[in-house]
Amino acid sequence: VFPGVRQAQWLTKTKLVEGLPPAVQGIVDNPALGLQELEERAKHVVSHARLWDTAEVAPRREKYCPVLFENLIHICRLMSGKYPSLSKRMLARDCRIAATWERESILLQVRGLSGILMNSVSPIPPVASQEEILATREHVLETFYPIAPTIDLQEVNVYQELNDTGQCFRDGYPYSHPHTLFFLESANVRTDRFRPEQLRAKMLMFAFGNALAKAKALHGNDPKVLEQPVVVQSIGTDGQLFQFMVFQLNTTDLVSNDGVKNLVWIDSDQNLYERAQCVPEVKKRVVTKPAGISGFQPDTFKKFLALYLHGTV
Repeated sequence: VFPGVRQAQWLTKTKLVEGLPPAVQGIVDNPALGLQELEERAKHVVSHARLWDTAEVAPRREKYCPVLFENLIHICRLMSGKYPSLSKRMLARDCRIAATWERESILLQVRGLSGILMNSVSPIPPVASQEEILATREHVLETFYPIAPTIDLQEVNVYQELNDTGQCFRDGYPYSHPHTLFFLESANVRTDRFRPEQLRAKMLMFAFGNALAKAKALHGNDPKVLEQPVVVQSIGTDGQLFQFMVFQLNTTDLVSNDGVKNLVWIDSDQNLYERAQCVPEVKKRVVTKPAGISGFQPDTFKKFLALYLHGTV
């Protein structure tokens, strides 16, 4: 079977751009924001999650991955003193999503629990210009002939074409815009976790699903190119390796391969640190590898923080 992201691109009529969009990369690279001042805190929370927050010799992934996520989110919230609008965010857990669309002659639906969803009072502004959006009309989507692009999708009888943003967005709910989805692949057994490529495909499908459901709630079910595109971000991690994604829904006219496409920016396989040595390694009474965190990558932390700040800074 062909790789997951390529399949997800076809299903969602999306053009892929490698790396982070300039709007997010600009936050990472801006020294005036003082992101580097939080690097020591980030190193500390990695040590806390991997080395200290347990009575066991070595914490299990299902334990340290959620602890690391909560600690990183706590660091992000510290920025609300400088940017008060960051306090207008809400984390929703076990949020259900359902979105239905037609692709060529196939009725498709994405539904289920969409990770941990951070909602915002105001939407993320579009990250691609009108010129960049119109230029996607020239992009040719990859086909997989003679393999059907739906080969491994589950077939079900759909009795109701749902487009539902779940319990998170009832009428009057102030935090009514999806901002960032977080997927924690924290299963301790490797075979129970999504591989990075599978995780990126899952992130794309659920970012698309949340964006599509929101667009239909705002603009109705008629297929159209959106005057105001909907942007939804996604971050996935297994507690060490991070995947970053920014998705922009430009059109709900998804039936044909022609016309404007949606856009996704993906920054893949970013390690937050190289190694966590929970107990020192000793050979012939000599410590060959001391306990601790090695190879901390500040840029990966800054990218996490930049996606959190995006739409406010």
